[in-house]
Amino acid sequence: MNRLEAFGTIVAQAERGDISFPTSVNAVLRLQQALNDPECHLEDAIRLVLGEPQLAARTVALANSPAFIGAGRQITNVRDAVARVGYRNLQMLVAGLVVRQFGARIEDPALRGKAEQLWDHTVQVAALAHVFARRVTYVNPDTAMFAGIVHEVGGFYLLSRADEYPGLLDEDPEKWAELCEDVVTREVARKLALPEPIADAMFDLRGSWLHMPPTTLLDTLLLANMYATVPSPLGTQRPLPEHSESALDYLLDEDSLHRMVEEAEAISASMGHALLV
Repeated sequence: MNRLEAFGTIVAQAERGDISFPTSVNAVLRLQQALNDPECHLEDAIRLVLGEPQLAARTVALANSPAFIGAGRQITNVRDAVARVGYRNLQMLVAGLVVRQFGARIEDPALRGKAEQLWDHTVQVAALAHVFARRVTYVNPDTAMFAGIVHEVGGFYLLSRADEYPGLLDEDPEKWAELCEDVVTREVARKLALPEPIADAMFDLRGSWLHMPPTTLLDTLLLANMYATVPSPLGTQRPLPEHSESALDYLLDEDSLHRMVEEAEAISASMGHALLV
């Protein structure tokens, strides 16, 4: 099967809703469905988190990260961690586990390397999105962080399928991979039951430009991608549009931007440990 036929097969499967998730993801998805239930109370959430040891450890780690700890004491148990990070961020952790599981099943060393780089990029974008949301765009920071974690989920899925189709993600001047990823992203987002504002920002990311002043979740993701120092190995990172840097000078002085980037680096370091599978 040639590359074009492979892309066609993956797209056709996605459009039929035939997205192949790793077996280990199914349990995580059941957990996510439970957390999405408005009848899910705190005690139920704590019990669910304790049932997934990796998730329990990552919930505590995230609660103690610079994004959440503030001036509060260090958290040492799941109950306090769930109360601190909230249901939305539990859902982010679950989504992070799903994303990482796509990479975990890749056997080809080169593709695994790309999956690791894409994860490093993802975590950095999520941390930057959290900081820019609080200090620049004033959208909900937790929503921005969640959007950052899942914004490359289509890319992770394609990497997992590239193991089956050697050469699938080689140099691609005709941008077939981008078109395929767009279709796949929509279906994976549907299966993950991502909130509509997050899904819309993800879908619009590739073809959009930063607005001035930046005020939306999409702007937040664009800013985070622009200032991420770890690029996506799939070529999805966009440079700053012409004049954007000078326009941003009206919003951010160099010292403020430097402090925000440093803050995001501390958050991403904590998140990397909190979210790795």
